[in-house]
Amino acid sequence: MQCGKPSHQCLLEEIIINFNEAVNISNTHVLELVSELFHLEGYNIQLIPPHEGGRNVVYTCEQEGRESLILRISFLPDRNREDYIAELEYVRYLYEHGASVSNVICSKKGHLLEEIICDEHTFFICLFVKAKGKMLVENNYQYREGIPITEHYYNCGKVLGKMHQISKGYIPVHRRHHFFDNYKGEYIDNLIPESFSLLKEKMVELLITLEGLDTNQETFGMIHFDYNDGNYSIDFDTGQITVYDFDNSCFGWYMYDLADLWTHGVGWIQFEPDAGKRKAFMDDYFETALAGYTSETKIEDSMLEKLPLFIQVTLLENILGQFEEMQRTGEEPEADEELLYLIKCMEEDIPYKGFFHDMYSSEEPFTYEEH
Repeated sequence: MQCGKPSHQCLLEEIIINFNEAVNISNTHVLELVSELFHLEGYNIQLIPPHEGGRNVVYTCEQEGRESLILRISFLPDRNREDYIAELEYVRYLYEHGASVSNVICSKKGHLLEEIICDEHTFFICLFVKAKGKMLVENNYQYREGIPITEHYYNCGKVLGKMHQISKGYIPVHRRHHFFDNYKGEYIDNLIPESFSLLKEKMVELLITLEGLDTNQETFGMIHFDYNDGNYSIDFDTGQITVYDFDNSCFGWYMYDLADLWTHGVGWIQFEPDAGKRKAFMDDYFETALAGYTSETKIEDSMLEKLPLFIQVTLLENILGQFEEMQRTGEEPEADEELLYLIKCMEEDIPYKGFFHDMYSSEEPFTYEEH
């Protein structure tokens, strides 16, 4: 579907627009067409303020007596139609097989994805059921009154375990990319400045280690690749978690999502000055999350032993993501104390995100100032 001037095929290479430009085109042209495509006439459609690093324009769609919906408009040209369809087919498969995820809704034409070309830009459109409840941050990180927070840790693991168990039987029609499609030595070399030569070396070493790991059906499959409390909502009446934002999903090791679960657990204890207490908490936290996880699927001890390795892989992903963002905005990496912290962990092989290391400061968590 097109609006405004028709686009020439060569222009589908895309002139990159920024978020604000995408919002402007969406509000003035795209939403009207989307309403027609997805039966959204009569809905109150409101923009959700973007989070840092967000790559989509997202709206809530509300109408009294109807299910609340989430509309996602993707505008960056680094993914194609196949990528989006592969993501949405995976979400639909998870939902149909009992995973607690936000279901994707078909358009009037019966499509999971619609494409609109407007002002010489391509917009990929999809619609989801809005997850019940709200995010932890919207509840000031307060859990359910009178219920121990350990219930939440267990549920986080359980919901993830269920998704991984379903993934073990997933045979895609359209394939999402493989972890190594995104992370190659050449890509690292082009993205990271020469002044970070040790960082490059350590990243390449890490990728070589990963290449030697098993990729059988029990260890490797479709993963969320961004599993954290910004990407699920909690029904505070029941504690039930509903997961969304699968736009980073890819084929990878299930241990990666578990390492993500570990790294996001540090927020519960990051201001504790005693490293021993932080360590004891994290051991208990992860044991509880793992109990939830293994209630739904199994994981070999040989993979669990690789938790420190996969925590380093989450750092690699985070560092590369930040360098990509800096390339877009023209910022200098030397000015970012959080990025420098991650780089130091990577360069000096400091395990567990430096959380139990002397470099860690409970007053300024996960920051490092280069002297």
